[in-house]
Amino acid sequence: MEEVRRAIEAVYRIEAPRLIAGLTRLVRDVGLAEDLAQDALAAALQQWSVSGIPDNPGAWLTTTARNRALDLFRRRKVAERTQAEIGRARGEQESAVLDPADALDDDVGDDLLRLIFIACHPVLSTEARVALTLRLLGGLSTEEIARAFLVAEPTIAQRIVRAKRTLAEARVPFELPRGDARAERLASVLEVLYLVFNEGYAATSGEHWTRPALCEEALRLARILAELVPGEPEAHGLAALMEIQASRLPARTGPGGEPILLLEQDRGRWDHLLVQRGLAALARAEALGGALGPYALQAAIAACHARARTAEETDWPRIAALYDALAQLAPSPVVDLNRAVALGMAFGPAAGLALVDELRSDPALAGYHLLPSVRGDLLRKLGRVAEARVEFEHAASLTRNARERQLLLARADACAGGD
Repeated sequence: MEEVRRAIEAVYRIEAPRLIAGLTRLVRDVGLAEDLAQDALAAALQQWSVSGIPDNPGAWLTTTARNRALDLFRRRKVAERTQAEIGRARGEQESAVLDPADALDDDVGDDLLRLIFIACHPVLSTEARVALTLRLLGGLSTEEIARAFLVAEPTIAQRIVRAKRTLAEARVPFELPRGDARAERLASVLEVLYLVFNEGYAATSGEHWTRPALCEEALRLARILAELVPGEPEAHGLAALMEIQASRLPARTGPGGEPILLLEQDRGRWDHLLVQRGLAALARAEALGGALGPYALQAAIAACHARARTAEETDWPRIAALYDALAQLAPSPVVDLNRAVALGMAFGPAAGLALVDELRSDPALAGYHLLPSVRGDLLRKLGRVAEARVEFEHAASLTRNARERQLLLARADACAGGD
């Protein structure tokens, strides 16, 4: 029975985004659409445990959810026109529908895209967008989202409930934005997926350095988005970045879960299928013409690492040049910190340290553990190991990730041996 339940939940996770997207088009309410989809899942758990999973589980869930929507609207005595739109499968009109899922299948691509744009609507806070995206499109439970971000489950539940209420109260239309509004919303969508992936790639807190499941969900959604908006270079750029970064996950931790830094990783453990997918996505972004955007530039940087057979073969001057371009296009202290690392690798640690020392006064990096971590690494390479040890210890005191703290303390101890 437990095995059947897990199989049913796996099917639902796959089918849920399409199902909720189609239902939202019909009922014009994200919260109601998810409730109907959950009702269909409850019915599936009850019936499929006895009869087995049907040949077309998506159509079964769609039919069940549509019928429940029809019953609900009939009970509420909505307008006759709405009844006709949702209830085409009943009465004399039933013969006109060849497949019970036709009404949802026709526009599934557009429906998914609309749902992505709704979940990432700027009327919501960034935290709410992340939670709602993972709930509606990633198929994660409230408990899974809370565990992934180390937030109390009631907090995540409240964010999701409030997000749905906000969308309903704001009367957000179930349609694709156009012009400048679409560009703004697409940027929001990309940002949310980027944040979700980054949290999985390098967890900000907790006992694990990576959370692969979050990376997988973000990558899956990024792939969907890239196919739904094939003419948007940055969608392909983000997908490329995630593919290449995700390829390193098997090599980012050791047998005991300990972190392994990029230059020390066994590149034979990288997933080279993901690398090829990433390089292909980057080529699609470049083929669309124009200057590369922030995500495509980051993908190009990741591609430099991916193409190097060994750490020593890495094209650091090109990486430094790409970071220069990224700093001009999307300036931020974090980009400058990464640029300092590249400069240090390409032109010597003194060049990198000069930029890092400029950044020490930036209030945006106050409390950011990677600033002293990078400075410690550059000082160590310059032979200033006593100063490096202080920086590594300071970085360890700032991070909230237990695995990263152990790594930084180990690096501090290694400096102690060189005093």
